[in-house]
Amino acid sequence: MFGLGWGEMVVVGLVALIVVGPKELPVMFRTVGRFAGKARGMAREFSRAMEDAADEAGVKDIAGDLKGMSNPKKYGLDKVKEATDFAKWEPSEPTKLREGSETAKLAEERAEAAKKIHEVSARKAQERLDREAAAKAAEADTAEPAPKDAKA
Repeated sequence: MFGLGWGEMVVVGLVALIVVGPKELPVMFRTVGRFAGKARGMAREFSRAMEDAADEAGVKDIAGDLKGMSNPKKYGLDKVKEATDFAKWEPSEPTKLREGSETAKLAEERAEAAKKIHEVSARKAQERLDREAAAKAAEADTAEPAPKDAKA
């Protein structure tokens, strides 16, 4: 009850027998028992009063609401989970944007910018290749062949 083992209770009983005496020992145990019973009754009454006060304040209703919020089907969270399931996502699917939405406008602008960047980079690469080919051709024309009539 109070964390006392059997050996400790025997020691307490022997000390009580010596201090109180054998005649008064049953009266003392009865008094201690009544006191423990009253303490338990007061604790039960206090617990009931606290539960009644909590019921009046609506704690059970709030607890029920919180439990309901944790239910995904009640609040439509199952659709959110379904929408965020990336196992079903196909990266090759084109994203569908509403016509005229700001997201669609930004996507179009970005696509046009990307197309321009690709065109400019392709043109610059071709110009570089042309310059390199012209330089090789000029180098080949300026290289003088060795004279053939020199005999040793």
